[in-house]
Amino acid sequence: MRYVVLFEPGTAVGSAGREMSARCGTLAAYYPSIGVGVVDSADRRFERLVGTDRAYSAEAEQRERAAADGQSTALVPGRANVETWQGPVAAPSTAGSAGATPADAMPDTAGSADATPATAAPATGTAAAPAGGWNAAAVHAPEAHAVTTGSADVVVGVLDSGVDGTHPELAAAFDRSRSADCLSPARPDRSPEARSAPHGTHVAGIVAAADDGVGTTGVAPGVRVASVRVVDEAGYVNPEYAVCGFMWAAEHGIRVVNSSFLVDAAARGCTGEGSAVPREAVRRAVEHATSRGVLTVAAVGNERIDLSAVRRPDCDAVPVGLDDVVAVSAVGHDGVKAGYSSYGLGSVDITAPGGESRVPGHAGCVLSTVPGADYDRACGTSMAAPHVSGVAALLASRHPDAGPRELTRMLLASTSPMSCPSDYDLNSDSAQDALCRGYAAYNGFYGHGMVDARRAVTR
Repeated sequence: MRYVVLFEPGTAVGSAGREMSARCGTLAAYYPSIGVGVVDSADRRFERLVGTDRAYSAEAEQRERAAADGQSTALVPGRANVETWQGPVAAPSTAGSAGATPADAMPDTAGSADATPATAAPATGTAAAPAGGWNAAAVHAPEAHAVTTGSADVVVGVLDSGVDGTHPELAAAFDRSRSADCLSPARPDRSPEARSAPHGTHVAGIVAAADDGVGTTGVAPGVRVASVRVVDEAGYVNPEYAVCGFMWAAEHGIRVVNSSFLVDAAARGCTGEGSAVPREAVRRAVEHATSRGVLTVAAVGNERIDLSAVRRPDCDAVPVGLDDVVAVSAVGHDGVKAGYSSYGLGSVDITAPGGESRVPGHAGCVLSTVPGADYDRACGTSMAAPHVSGVAALLASRHPDAGPRELTRMLLASTSPMSCPSDYDLNSDSAQDALCRGYAAYNGFYGHGMVDARRAVTR
């Protein structure tokens, strides 16, 4: 059984290893600068021997939950911040249409954000959409590209399920030397392209798909992306995976990290049945990454909950609720908070296009890359976050000496403010589906406003 164990930061590896051996464990990986270890033990008493305030096993918890539900662990899914997938989409041409009105920016119609994955064909006319589609137009990416497409010296780490670095839109941007598979934190695999996945590849395309007139164009097509795999086959992000991912980014020259995931185990620390260890372990890793010059951008999640209603500090969504993390909500093609997106005054820093699945045919979702040289539309806060990561990468390209806090300041200062909607009744049942608190310059739906690539690179 694998455990995350907390030590005093600075504890020497030898001391940590001896302590774990004395408690029937083997130190598999250790990060002395933050005092977090990954320990294997076959002794069921291990957690009690070390202390429940220091040790936690996501693997054990998943097995217990599966057994309680009468399932195998492979059937208990984790959480990815994708609300809806459409299905493979033929690559539209984007040549010569940077100034066109998005053909798929149709008005929002009746329906529910709980829509099942679409099977309908894409809306006609997508070939006339601007490079990147309605979402690129919403963040003014084409105008920003007239100033800069980003620098190849800037690397965005896609902490996700894996990226297809051979995709024609990503091959030139993919940085294998900074990529790793953190599902084995003791010795991260350096050839993660062999384990690519749709979610991570879709996110990477939003950041940096090539500006080649085919398919879609990323927000920052001139930067590079590294695949840091932290999501397993069942969709889980165990805390040891996330810790490995942030520590890898800190030590390998990654400037911006995109985190389109939530660590389930950390959220359960809010309850009497949960543990505070996962949150603390990831918090330390993010803090260390920030100190090493890494800006972390994270999705707020698709739980459509008011995050500001959670008062206890150990109940923050992780990593999005941690200090120095830029928290991103999602809007639909109409510029209104997507029904699935979580929100909350003080919990959202910025918003970006995530799409809205209530649009017929799902043309209102975000088009991006998926493995096998294909494309797909998906809706979710997972799609919103990489728009912000892309703009952050453009800022890092323009300001190579800026640290993560300075990049955050510039990012938030360049947004387009958005007021709370006067009416937020998405399903026309005469009831408000969420309450937006705040004012135009800062509120619970949109934070400081819509990310704006053009304003970011011209201020």
